[in-house]
Amino acid sequence: MLMAKVVGSVVSTQKDETLVGKKLMIIQPINAERQDIRFQQVAADTVGAGIGDYVLLTSGSSARKLFSTPSDAVDYAIVGIIDTFDF
Repeated sequence: MLMAKVVGSVVSTQKDETLVGKKLMIIQPINAERQDIRFQQVAADTVGAGIGDYVLLTSGSSARKLFSTPSDAVDYAIVGIIDTFDF
């Protein structure tokens, strides 16, 4: 799993049918010190995250398994909202 910050949302009127009805968010992966790592990505939101939230992500086939068909066009999925960082 990865940690990320939600930095925006995506509106797409034309998309693959497997993405219809999914809330798409722009996420910035972060490290444990909340510093940006990697590039921003688009993730399907399964938990109702909002802009500014820190979230947990899953990717690849683990992300696709969260949806009705394992062939959905999803590479990242938001699976949790981080309440606190404690280390």
